[in-house]
Amino acid sequence: MFEFLYEWIQNLAFYLVIITAVLQILPGKNYKRYIQFFSGMVMILLMLTPVLKLTGKEDTFYSLYHSKEYEMEKEEIERQKDYLKDLDILDFLPEEYQEGTDHEEEESQNKVEVEDIQVGR
Repeated sequence: MFEFLYEWIQNLAFYLVIITAVLQILPGKNYKRYIQFFSGMVMILLMLTPVLKLTGKEDTFYSLYHSKEYEMEKEEIERQKDYLKDLDILDFLPEEYQEGTDHEEEESQNKVEVEDIQVGR
């Protein structure tokens, strides 16, 4: 029991040191409130760990969390698959390269002009 309590306090202290360091490293205050909000949510979960363990609900909580996380990841993968299904490689190229033939014709015309200049010396 004391070992669990010691480990819990150690985790809380380590977490607070890391969050304090992250907040001090941030260059601006734009993201500070978001990091404080997120770290507060994680702190609540860390504080609830002993209560969940004493009531025997810790395994249930973790299994619910992991199943929901799995479903969210699965949905995200399916959305990405549907998005990429209809795309062509040309969709990722800049517009000047998508036309292809116009660009190649310009290059061949430039070569001819350079050759004409070199021959005319």
